[in-house]
Amino acid sequence: MSGFFADIMWSDIGLATLDTLVMVSVSLVLTVLIGLPLGLALFLTGPGQAWERRWLNVALSAAVNVMRSLPFIILLIVLIPVTLALVGTSLGVAGAIVPLVAGAAPFFARLAEAALREVDRGTIEAVQALGATTRDLVLRALLPEALPGLVAATTVTAITLVSYTAMAGVVGAGGLGDLAVRYGYQRFQTDVMVVTVALMIVLVQILQMLGDRLVRRLSRR
Repeated sequence: MSGFFADIMWSDIGLATLDTLVMVSVSLVLTVLIGLPLGLALFLTGPGQAWERRWLNVALSAAVNVMRSLPFIILLIVLIPVTLALVGTSLGVAGAIVPLVAGAAPFFARLAEAALREVDRGTIEAVQALGATTRDLVLRALLPEALPGLVAATTVTAITLVSYTAMAGVVGAGGLGDLAVRYGYQRFQTDVMVVTVALMIVLVQILQMLGDRLVRRLSRR
């Protein structure tokens, strides 16, 4: 086995792992900051909700569905001009953040909307009967009641982002995916491919374990 891994540059593996963690963490934060308000808007403008606006709900749903229907590898290419305009490069970790957020935010918004729909209707009506504003409804009823579901949605989104970073490696985004493509695939270094895939599997398992544990803790409250 020592001979099998003899050609691996472990410093490159470490740097690629760090790049992947940075891409996932930064894009996850931005995804939640964008996707959660979008999910709230989808929920609140729906039938029978506080901001019921059919035309707005239809427009938001259509926009989210269009973004979700695009394969991520296509989104990477389509957004290159936007990425260049925003961060000045389409390569490396910085160049990956824009398409990662663009691909994950609509996905998270739908998951957040589904979590909000699980909130008991009686709780919502009780808060509204007390004369609460929409802000109070969101902060005191919707978000606290839907928190376990939102954490689960965040976990699923984080794992999705890990797979997105691997695909972003095809266009030179850096991270473990880039290492797997440049060395594992293009240079036929099977040992590099094995190590990068194993590290991504471990990362996904850790994210799922932490997310599940947090959901269980929140559900018992």
